[in-house]
Amino acid sequence: MVVRGFPLVRTLRTGVLCLVLAVVAFAVPPSSVQTTDVELVRIKRAGGVSVGSDVIWILAVGSDARPGQDMLHSRGDALQLVGVNTRTDSATAIGVPRDSWVSLPGHGMQKINSALYFGGPEAMAAAMADLIGITPDYVLVTRFPFFEDMVDDIGGIEVSNPRAFKDPYLKKEGFRAGRIHLGGYDAMAFSRIRKELPGGDFDRSANQQRTLRGIHARIRSQADRPGFIERGVMTVLKHMATNVGPAELYELAQAVAQVEPRRITTCVIRGRIGSTAGQSVVYPDVAQARRLGNAARSDATLGGC
Repeated sequence: MVVRGFPLVRTLRTGVLCLVLAVVAFAVPPSSVQTTDVELVRIKRAGGVSVGSDVIWILAVGSDARPGQDMLHSRGDALQLVGVNTRTDSATAIGVPRDSWVSLPGHGMQKINSALYFGGPEAMAAAMADLIGITPDYVLVTRFPFFEDMVDDIGGIEVSNPRAFKDPYLKKEGFRAGRIHLGGYDAMAFSRIRKELPGGDFDRSANQQRTLRGIHARIRSQADRPGFIERGVMTVLKHMATNVGPAELYELAQAVAQVEPRRITTCVIRGRIGSTAGQSVVYPDVAQARRLGNAARSDATLGGC
């Protein structure tokens, strides 16, 4: 199994890694298995990484599951549909406000993030496909504590913050405008704060994309170090449940690491903020969402929002 555009040496490394991970998986005693903090689910209609298009679509979901709750059946707190083009090393992210008011089959009108609660990753993927017109190949769900640890493990990230803002609960001292360094907790807070932002859910989604750019830039800067990707994959596997094989997981990591930062484009689905049944919701611009999907589907590139 080879992602098109990957040189032979990466293919050989993939085979070696697959063998190593297989040995680790069977050699580690069950008592040492870590808690599941991240799940990667290949959606059933999708084949492996190397099957079909050069573009891989991954729906990244931050779950608000509390300790002891099922991560795959809680509400999503962050929703980013990420496309990676393995041929051109380009990528795009389409941000979806979590409170987008949409129709969910069997449940009527609901916030789109509740699709995870009602039907797990498959339902979340279907809701995204209905809104944007792109069915993700994979759904990646993480708990926020794992996200914090991951950012700390890679040495923190740098983001460009367009405006100063704060939150009395998550970050009372706030974030200054400009280029800032974020450790794990700050990266989580930067990605979750909404009420103090002028654009609310829309600005929060844009901040999530800035965080993803920062994570990618950090990984990209370290990707050529011998063993970096392998160690990262093995660390994640300790906390991961997945229906994806080790070699495929490694290829996904390589695909993300090889994306050129200057070839990343991002957009957030627009809409208007309103209320229904006593709750704040976002009425998404469905026409714009479909335009973004049509524009990015084949090459993971957006010319503008």
